[in-house]
Amino acid sequence: MSTDQGVDSGNSVSTGEENDLKKEAQKRTPFSKFKKVNSHFKSPLQVPESPKVSPEEEVAELQKKKEQLDSEITQLEEEGCRVEELDQHIDKLHEYNDIKDIGQSLLGRIAALRGTTTRDLYAHFGLELDD
Repeated sequence: MSTDQGVDSGNSVSTGEENDLKKEAQKRTPFSKFKKVNSHFKSPLQVPESPKVSPEEEVAELQKKKEQLDSEITQLEEEGCRVEELDQHIDKLHEYNDIKDIGQSLLGRIAALRGTTTRDLYAHFGLELDD
């Protein structure tokens, strides 16, 4: 075979095809249908345009929402809920989450030292996966 055809003894790709492959490999996004690399970014989070409402309608809607929330607060207070109690509950949840994160970290380290998975350690220590 001649060398001007660009065929190696172990390769059946011609010179034209090689050049196409090289050009394709040099592209930053070889499978992209867009030619420009510096095209404008289009966010995957699309926010639908809300219908245009007048300021009066928006104020009325917000007042309805406020009244609804006020009635929910009143109902919760009648059931015996207090804001101080809620703050204490939130603080305890934060503390619980911090302790749980530390426990997860320790389980991960133990698993790495033992060469096993954290899932196996859950069973070993009698823990639920939902914990």
